[in-house]
Amino acid sequence: MSRSISLITTLIRTHHITSRKKLARVKKAAALHNLHVIIRSGGSPGIMYAEGPNEAAVSSWVNSVKVLRYKDFRCAMKPTANLVRATDELKVGGFEETTSVAEFGDRMEQRGLSGWWRIGMGYEASD
Repeated sequence: MSRSISLITTLIRTHHITSRKKLARVKKAAALHNLHVIIRSGGSPGIMYAEGPNEAAVSSWVNSVKVLRYKDFRCAMKPTANLVRATDELKVGGFEETTSVAEFGDRMEQRGLSGWWRIGMGYEASD
């Protein structure tokens, strides 16, 4: 059985994510702010998701990523509180990397955020 916990979440979309140097800086910023980050890299589109216990840390991480000047950087979903499905696999802090949009979508589904993610990606209209 899973339960939901309130976390601050954000979604960033870029043209692509391929630079390993930039990814290292994204990972370092996530560790600094004790956030859990999921990245879709290897091509277009580039997607980044972050979750953490407080808005200041998530917003600071977004600013750290913005400074890296990713092409077509867009904060698709601003840092806000969301109920995230807590499972045994839910990690506090950490970094995950996926290579496909489908796999990234599966990670959002596992967290109970598929609708939120689909709206942020522009796949569905917001109500």
